[in-house]
Amino acid sequence: MHFGQHAPAARVILHLSDTHLLGGDRLLGERYDTARHLRRTLAAAEATGVRPDAVVFTGDLTDLGEPEAYRALRAEVEPWAARLGAPVIWVAGNHDERPALRAELLDAEASEEPVTGVWDLGGLRVVALDSTVPGWHHGDLDAAQLDWLRGVLAEPAPLGTILALHHPPLPTHIPFFDILELRDQRGLAEVVRGSDVRAILAGHLHYSTSGTFAGVPVSVAAASCYTMDLARPADEVNGMDAGRSFHLVHVWDDTVTHAVVPVVDEEAAGFFTSEWTARMASLSAEERLEAFSRKR
Repeated sequence: MHFGQHAPAARVILHLSDTHLLGGDRLLGERYDTARHLRRTLAAAEATGVRPDAVVFTGDLTDLGEPEAYRALRAEVEPWAARLGAPVIWVAGNHDERPALRAELLDAEASEEPVTGVWDLGGLRVVALDSTVPGWHHGDLDAAQLDWLRGVLAEPAPLGTILALHHPPLPTHIPFFDILELRDQRGLAEVVRGSDVRAILAGHLHYSTSGTFAGVPVSVAAASCYTMDLARPADEVNGMDAGRSFHLVHVWDDTVTHAVVPVVDEEAAGFFTSEWTARMASLSAEERLEAFSRKR
């Protein structure tokens, strides 16, 4: 249903990030109940009523790369995604371990090979990159992976391409994230610039932000486990057990939007209802303007 000049979006993606699960439902840092926060985030996403074309988790799926944690994540997410009728795209983050991720989530060989993939969502191509560096927390993309990406992008997709990786190719005002940034951004820019890439999805920062990279919009989703308290001075920023959210990515023919959806327990005011929307739909365009746009 739409009332304006734009038709409904051609594709919709749910973008979540940084679940940081631990085995045995242990608390992260003896404080954050990451398993409960994940369940609350999944419930909030399902409650939107959106039935996405795919669900993308942009890394740090577990905190220590424990096989048990990956199994717990899969047990929570797969039945939920099945209800939504959407494939799940797992992206590796610096807290993940490639062998366990590949074995427990992808049913693949437990190796140190990068976790990459390509999905065709009815003409919209999603490409997962692996920006992790085994044994380190900073990010990078080696020549082999960039060559692979160049080959994938050589043939444009009908609705374009969305890249998903953990480390965002963006600057951050928080000093310690500079140490853990994505290296060789110039190399990635050379591959992306002039291609059919329309958006880049990322995580890692534990707060929502956006920017552009090689002319392409970048959207960073906040974590489901905990977020950065940006109300503090930049050199004192720390985590807080609040501010969790996920993104709804709507893809139109000529634009892509990224809506930040807060995960909160507060009740909405309920002013606009489905009945109100249906009533507006029964009116003509001119009647809708008269009923809702005219100042009284």
